[in-house]
Amino acid sequence: MANSARRPHSAHWGAFYPVVENGKFVGVEPFPSDPAPSPILNAMPEMVDGRARVRQPAIRRGWMENGRGRATDKRGADEYVLVSWADALDLLSQELLRVRETCGNEAIFAGSYGWCSAGRFHHAKSHLQRFMNLFGGAVGQINSYSFAAAQALLPHVIGTLDPLTGPLSSYDGILENTRMMVMFGGAPAKNMQVESGGAGEHMGSVWLRRCSEASIRMVSVSPIRDDVDTSLGAQWLPIRPNTDTALILALCHVLVTEELHDADFLAKYCVGFERFESYVLGKADNIAKTPEWAEAISGVPARQIYDLARAMVRSRTMITMAWSLQRADHGEQPYWAAIALAAMLGQIGLPGGGFGFGYGAEANLGNPLQLMDLPTFPTGSSPLPTRIPVARIADMLLEPGREYEFNGTKASYPDIKLVYWAGGNPFHHHQDINKLVRAFHRPDTIVVNECWWTATARHADIVLPVTTTLERNDIGAARRDRFLIAMHKAVSPVGDARTDFEIFAALAVRCGFGSAYDEGRDEMRWLHHMYRTAQHQNGPRGIDFPDFDQFWSEGHVEVPMPSRPYTAFEDFRDDPVAHPLRTPSGRIELFSSRISGFDYEDCPGHPVWIPPCEYLGAPLAQKFPLHLLSNQPKTRLHSQMDAAGPSLESKILGREPMRMHPADAARRGIADGQIVRVWNDRGSVFAGSVLSEDVMPGVVELATGAWYDPAQPFGPCLHGNPNVLTEDKGTSRLAQGPVAHSCLVDIEPWFWDLPAVTVHDGVKAALPERPAED
Repeated sequence: MANSARRPHSAHWGAFYPVVENGKFVGVEPFPSDPAPSPILNAMPEMVDGRARVRQPAIRRGWMENGRGRATDKRGADEYVLVSWADALDLLSQELLRVRETCGNEAIFAGSYGWCSAGRFHHAKSHLQRFMNLFGGAVGQINSYSFAAAQALLPHVIGTLDPLTGPLSSYDGILENTRMMVMFGGAPAKNMQVESGGAGEHMGSVWLRRCSEASIRMVSVSPIRDDVDTSLGAQWLPIRPNTDTALILALCHVLVTEELHDADFLAKYCVGFERFESYVLGKADNIAKTPEWAEAISGVPARQIYDLARAMVRSRTMITMAWSLQRADHGEQPYWAAIALAAMLGQIGLPGGGFGFGYGAEANLGNPLQLMDLPTFPTGSSPLPTRIPVARIADMLLEPGREYEFNGTKASYPDIKLVYWAGGNPFHHHQDINKLVRAFHRPDTIVVNECWWTATARHADIVLPVTTTLERNDIGAARRDRFLIAMHKAVSPVGDARTDFEIFAALAVRCGFGSAYDEGRDEMRWLHHMYRTAQHQNGPRGIDFPDFDQFWSEGHVEVPMPSRPYTAFEDFRDDPVAHPLRTPSGRIELFSSRISGFDYEDCPGHPVWIPPCEYLGAPLAQKFPLHLLSNQPKTRLHSQMDAAGPSLESKILGREPMRMHPADAARRGIADGQIVRVWNDRGSVFAGSVLSEDVMPGVVELATGAWYDPAQPFGPCLHGNPNVLTEDKGTSRLAQGPVAHSCLVDIEPWFWDLPAVTVHDGVKAALPERPAED
């Protein structure tokens, strides 16, 4: 019998109505306001009650029997012992207190990176941070795997992250004014299936369709043809990965040498153009950045570069750049170069012109909306200021005490004894997994709050089962969406799963600050409090929320569309004195004295071409002649939902699909649908081949998110996780971001038997109950 009341819910892939029969979640009905519901929603019922769920607290046998810090090399392969919640929380609180008392709070790393829940209360990272802040602090992370290089760079150059994370110049203004969109990295439809915090409507692909119908010329500069939906009719300029900076510098060269650049704009709104111009013309290094020079590096014909530069001057042009381009060696440079190109065109601050770095990155970046304050769970402030760059986790664990540089500062890695992870899966998003495995062998204790037996959970000593969003009440909201969703609990928790709130509240009691953690509120009281706070904050903005009871009953709040399009930097263009940028000069810094003063040869004071460590022009390409792109998948969000629905259906003989050009496959004797081995000096993985001319020759595409499943410790991944292959190094000393897309490999057909992929089956080892003590 189905549930009688339709109660809404939300996930990062969209709002929906759960279908519940006899207390079991069996299906989804899309949210009525959503014009493009994500098919990923269909995987949720199988994931909620699937074989991979963590159903009871579990302690790694080697940690329990040998003591903390012992048998750590068995992490990832050891058995687990099931225990009661009381035992698990007692052991964990004792270990937290021990580490704090013997080593200090700086020996605790509170790792929490990921998209665990669209709900604003049951947000794992917030709960971990609040607990640790009350506990005396812990080492944290700064910036994001998604765009760490840009996060470090943009404040120096334009003084804001808005063109990265929003608000971007809105699509309604683009539709009215733009005549040309040059899209470096495209705007992949698959990325627009998801939105951090959920989405009542998926509008990105809708707006791009309208732009196409309005005859806006679209040019996609990418190694992959369908990085812009092929039905939109975009011109495809295939480019070798990691060479966009060279192409952009050549476009700038054309503008300078043909006197097409806007000298008045550069003089009024920018600083440092003369230094940049000198570099482009080759006066600084005797290498003019001509289209012919760029053709040899990027593979884009010089004639097309000339034509594109001239066309951009003749039209109102919007320059877009995917987040993925800065996840590469020297990833700061394409973003800085794109800003310089936009400044030379002189259209920044004009409706439909300028630049934006997030179009197509998520569902609603660029969506017309009124900014509002979201309901949030307060985390407090940390007594311990120590934070490492987000992508330097393995370095920190492996090399305590080593000095590193970051964004003009110097620091040393702390000596971590305890890692507490909640709401993320580093074995998905971190590079060079074999290095990460070695790093995970070092701490005394690793703790994970997790819904499923991911690789991170399998490498932990204490695993605490957490509810999924369907098993709790919450409020779904995203900064770039017009809806607040009342996320009604749909089913009872699976097994003994608890919410992160319940887990940390119980730990807080054991650690002596229980009342400070929960403030005497249970789940629903917190939802009331958070909603009322947001209601009060949004009043001055003219956004009226109904009272909580009405919101909870009706299921959602819809915020009206704004009355006029938003144009980034419009106020700055109108009056740069009254509305200066938050840069040292108040203007766009095409040369940054501050960055130059850091004296980083890997990120000097203006945009430059620096050959990446691994790309098709590198010496290493003689040994590994294929460039691997580990982009976002279309069948799941990162590694979420990999064990069900569209993701599971997409596998080839249980392996992650990998696209490659037919010519590259033919040279290796690889047939469509065949199992292949992909390898380099860091490791190897198995995948299923998909032959496609939508991927340019010399490039292969293996999406991230296949759950890591090694044949044996440090062995090949049977499932196809590309981060076994990617390099773990910083983009530069400025940002220390990840360089996942700078990766060379080779591939061979595989004709021999392979073990089955079992990573989705939970922990296969025995899970006996802990014997009762006398």
